[in-house]
Amino acid sequence: MNYARHLFDEMHKPRTFLWNTLIRGYVKNNLSTHAITLYQHMHQMGIRPDKFSFPFVIKACAQLISVWVGAEIHALIVKFGLAFDTIVRTELMVMYAKFGDLGSTDYLFETMRDRDLVSWNALIAVYLQNGHAGKAVNLFRRMDCAGLKPDPVTLVSVLSSCAYLGSLEIGMQIDNRIVEQGLERNVFVDNALVDMYAKCGSMEMAYQVFEKMPQRNVISWSTMIGGYAINGESEKALAMFSEMQNEGVQPNHVTLLCVLSACCHAGLVSQGWNYFNSMSKSDSKIQPRIEHYACMADLLGRSGYLNEAYDFIKSMPIEPDSGVWGALLGACTIHQNIELGQQVADMLFSLAPEAASYHVLLSNIYAAAGRWDNVEKVRQRMIDNGVKKVAAYSSVELNGEIHVFHGGDRLHPQSESIYNVLEELMKKLKSMGYVPRTSVVLHDVEMEEKETVVGTHSEKLAIAFGLISLSPESPMRVMKNLRICGDCHTFSKFVSKAVRREIIIRDKNRFHHFKAGVCSCKDFW
Repeated sequence: MNYARHLFDEMHKPRTFLWNTLIRGYVKNNLSTHAITLYQHMHQMGIRPDKFSFPFVIKACAQLISVWVGAEIHALIVKFGLAFDTIVRTELMVMYAKFGDLGSTDYLFETMRDRDLVSWNALIAVYLQNGHAGKAVNLFRRMDCAGLKPDPVTLVSVLSSCAYLGSLEIGMQIDNRIVEQGLERNVFVDNALVDMYAKCGSMEMAYQVFEKMPQRNVISWSTMIGGYAINGESEKALAMFSEMQNEGVQPNHVTLLCVLSACCHAGLVSQGWNYFNSMSKSDSKIQPRIEHYACMADLLGRSGYLNEAYDFIKSMPIEPDSGVWGALLGACTIHQNIELGQQVADMLFSLAPEAASYHVLLSNIYAAAGRWDNVEKVRQRMIDNGVKKVAAYSSVELNGEIHVFHGGDRLHPQSESIYNVLEELMKKLKSMGYVPRTSVVLHDVEMEEKETVVGTHSEKLAIAFGLISLSPESPMRVMKNLRICGDCHTFSKFVSKAVRREIIIRDKNRFHHFKAGVCSCKDFW
């Protein structure tokens, strides 16, 4: 870029095309500030920008999250009569989405004169990247109704949205459509299919896609390894890693993270150490990143080696971040180590004071020990610092529609039936030996009230809904945005045995496949 700029500066009255070329070069080389400065210079020189100038200037604003400059550029676009150019308008949509202004993004899309496939793809991707996967799927349906044929870019985005939502029904419909209509597919679409099935808890379907792929890359193998890991099939994950190596496919840092994750989910400490230590010694010379250190800290901590995990973190050659310390705090919660938990929490509060999850973990440690004064102090600290706890919810898919449940709510149209089923189910489970684990309630209240609180957790409502709505032959799939609590885990094991059906719960960390009273995690989670 320095040479390009030197040549440009020596030119006498360069044409608009050359200004655009240099702006584009700056953006593609992640020199967005230079791109905007050059555009401003162009403007000052009286050079009129055209429809090829603005897309890359807009990209530069989006990369820098430069809201005011972006708004000024948008105003100039309107002034120069380019507001309805499809490419310019699409880039504006993406820019506003990166600013977090989805209202403006929606407005720009809804008032286009001529929406092409690029515009639809851009908005679907934007929704997914901003955590609105449900909107992405609905937009795909609208696009379908408009008669546009999806291309591989569309398919990757909508399949990734299904993976995010855990929407197996819709994902399977798209898979069937790809086959039946002969839609264009490539290795990226196939990888997205494998990822979708893995994140919906169906490793059998993921493997079927993987096995038939005409072309596989390192992402294909890594996705399968990671899928087996989160679904509690660590042995298959490690076996697939060995097969990958035998095939001569070079692993990358993501592959090794998936391998370490497989060890972490199964408590395979010695194997984890071996893989971690071999990273930088391998032919590819993959240096451990912060994520690999966090995974090792998690593996050691979950396995009960809390002091070793602490020493490991303190000896890291790179500065540990909140993810690394957070893994250790989670382990302190599992093993009820109050002293170390307090020490780690203090570090986390300074590193990530706005993160509610670390406050909640410390509260869990205190609550389990009956130290309610400490629980109240943590809660007051959250209030004083404006830290808000993320609301827990669970969801179930039925006929392509996602039904969402929050703890104790009665907003669902079938709430009366749901609570009646849950009440009868509780009686049956207690007769089988189920005892509610009221220690998970973070309030110092009477035992009866604790049982009521824990008895209406979102997972339980979702399971009760599934029992009255889903066919008895199909597995019940529940998606949870937070880590499943100990009581709901026990409850799900009892339910799977009592009603003789498989229950699959995906929480924020992994899958739990409950069958005949046993969980795939083997109670190590």
